Amino acid sequence: MQHTFPRLLLGHAQSHPQGAAMREKEYGIWQTTTWAGMAELVEQLACGLHQAGLRRGEHMVVIGANRPRLYATMLAAQSLGAIPIPLYQDAVAPECVFPINNAEVRFCVVEDQEQVDKLLEIRDRCPQLSHLYYDDPRGLRNYHQPGLSSMASLIEAGQAHSKANPQLFREQVALGRPDDVAAMFFTSGTTGNPKGVVHTHQTLIDRATVGSRFDKLNRQDEILAYLPPAWIGQNIFSYAQWLVTGYVVNCPESASTVTIDLKEVGPTYYFAPPRIFEGLLTSVMIRMEDAGAIKRGMFHRFMALARRVGPDRMDGKSIGLIDSIKYRLGDWLVYGPLRNNLGMSRVRVAYTAGEAIGPDLFSFYRSIGINLKQLYGSTETAVFVCLQPDHEARADTVGVPCEGVEIKLSDSGEILVKSPGLLKGYYKNEAATAEVLTADGWYHTSDAGFIDASGHLKIIDRVKDVGRLKGGAHDGAMFAPKYVENKLKFFSHIKEAVAYGDQRERVCVMINIDFDAVGNWAERRNLPYAGYTDLAQKPEVYELIRECVEKVNADLSRDELLAGSQISRFLVLHKELDADDGELTRTNKVRRGFIAEKYGVLVEALYGGKTEQYIETQVKFEDGRTGSVSATLKLSDARTFTPVKAAA
Repeated sequence: MQHTFPRLLLGHAQSHPQGAAMREKEYGIWQTTTWAGMAELVEQLACGLHQAGLRRGEHMVVIGANRPRLYATMLAAQSLGAIPIPLYQDAVAPECVFPINNAEVRFCVVEDQEQVDKLLEIRDRCPQLSHLYYDDPRGLRNYHQPGLSSMASLIEAGQAHSKANPQLFREQVALGRPDDVAAMFFTSGTTGNPKGVVHTHQTLIDRATVGSRFDKLNRQDEILAYLPPAWIGQNIFSYAQWLVTGYVVNCPESASTVTIDLKEVGPTYYFAPPRIFEGLLTSVMIRMEDAGAIKRGMFHRFMALARRVGPDRMDGKSIGLIDSIKYRLGDWLVYGPLRNNLGMSRVRVAYTAGEAIGPDLFSFYRSIGINLKQLYGSTETAVFVCLQPDHEARADTVGVPCEGVEIKLSDSGEILVKSPGLLKGYYKNEAATAEVLTADGWYHTSDAGFIDASGHLKIIDRVKDVGRLKGGAHDGAMFAPKYVENKLKFFSHIKEAVAYGDQRERVCVMINIDFDAVGNWAERRNLPYAGYTDLAQKPEVYELIRECVEKVNADLSRDELLAGSQISRFLVLHKELDADDGELTRTNKVRRGFIAEKYGVLVEALYGGKTEQYIETQVKFEDGRTGSVSATLKLSDARTFTPVKAAA
């Protein structure tokens, strides 16, 4: 069967027209769109866009949160042979200029007034931008701009055009081929301009099918779509796999209601980056600290049992009759209510990816009966490269190569991938494409790693980031900054970390505290503070962070390869790292080089042995205004440990 996304949609609309395709929470009530309703909406939008002049091979930008009508718009564009480009809804206006101009975009469909304002702001720099449609009309009544109109008017025009041309939609869908370009995703651009990753219907549908088959997904499954649609992970889970399997996609009312909506929906298939799992657990532990002594004691008693036998039970191993009985009692009193409180009472498969997840965090979720697993992939590979089979989920690996994937390692330790899900190329960038795709079809991931004895892939760091210490006691020792940073971020009190050490005698780090977790910790100790900057510089907080750093050092000392990466000095930053300030990408990855330049005075102070350093930093607020934050930061030493092998 020659599948494309519009054909998959029409297949569901024919086989189970009244089945739920998507649900959206509006004004506190869940509204259902059936497959027949979705197909009708897509036809109306496609006819409206066709009448407006959108043509085969042309690009169309879509900006907004997960909304049924925005998903329908992407399907409508694909039905006409056009190529949707989802952009991050939290990107500031100037960040949209390059993608729009690079792809010569004339048509944009956005969610609301915020996105309309953003595009009108940059319109003089994108002169070809002629058609701008919005879904939510609130606040836009008095906007009179050329080419600006509502999606409602587009649908109305599409209805009329469809009546006049009843065969148009089906004829356009029939022209689509699996090797046609289906979508383009712009990379987060840690260095330079972002690159447009071009994917065909075939690559995306193949990987979505493989992932669905691996975890036995079906029409009865449900997911909550709450991460940005511009991120290919969310796009695969709530768009490609949705159309492949026919399960129900639920769209939360807003970012602030996600936790409530998660509990109401009770998804069976769930995905989140580690920081979401960390946040959920932190909120639970904060509430538990405030519980009564009896409830707190029961919680800790049964959690000790769960940590001891829960992971083995999840892996299908025998835990003995007595422990089985105790665990069932714990499930009734603690684990079940806890899963329900987390919104995961029905989760059959949960995935995390994007960053390493802490072993304790990983074990916690599996110990209470949540089938949390890791996967490995990227925008360029259509996500699915490695998956963890049930009963083989481990915190220190990312799984085994999934169906159709081959993996090999280069001489430098870089992971190379061959897969049916590889990108067609980078848009208008043949040089960059040639850098990552070899003539015989291997993709350079830029990740360093190795296959362990059980056939699982382990990731060390980005190849370009793996460095060496120079001089001192650990001259020539390997330095893997991401590995060190992730170990620090395993602690609930640390939200972000940036490590430096390449070509230096020792490793130093800059740390962001988790304001909620540390704030709660401070309040329980009657420690007053006047905001993030004040809390971050409290001596008591520095001691708390020092304990975390030294635990990481003790752990690193047992790693023969990375014992030299122990942290000698650290500081706690006076502000949270922010994508709007250029310090993080839109997918929350650290832009280490940019931070080193921006905070050069702090890096030099760390390596210069100073005990404090004044800094003033410009920040950008959500409304576009700029301001500054200043503070005198403390710089602190941390205890390092003799490598275990050397001590022996």
